[in-house]
Amino acid sequence: MDKQKILSQCNAICKNTLMETLDIEFIDVGADFLTAKMPVNSRVHQPDGVLHGGASVALAESVGSAASYLFLDTDSFAIRGLEISANHTRSKVNGYVFATARFLHKGRTTQLWEIKITDEEERLISICKLTTIALKKNT
Repeated sequence: MDKQKILSQCNAICKNTLMETLDIEFIDVGADFLTAKMPVNSRVHQPDGVLHGGASVALAESVGSAASYLFLDTDSFAIRGLEISANHTRSKVNGYVFATARFLHKGRTTQLWEIKITDEEERLISICKLTTIALKKNT
């Protein structure tokens, strides 16, 4: 499948979801990664006017989960998140943040994703780890 078709499908399934509410858009995909962007504005700010850590985590889990569906066998397995953790390294007031998910471990049962969130100048805003599990579907 070509890159634009994959991105179109990823963006289409976001209708009427948290991803649409946060204006998350999938913008790049490769053999081992998926990238999404999210605008930073008052809709995702904390009361003091900087990017809310929870919005960053929602972005990270969104891109990690979507990557799971792209890179794992979802015909045979249901993929679920087990745990997510985040370290926030820099504040962001406006513009965009970009989240890229890559495997750290791709096991048959559990997977570990690293999701780096950066700004327009590729400065690290947050780094997240997402653990997913592949559960055999009942056929």
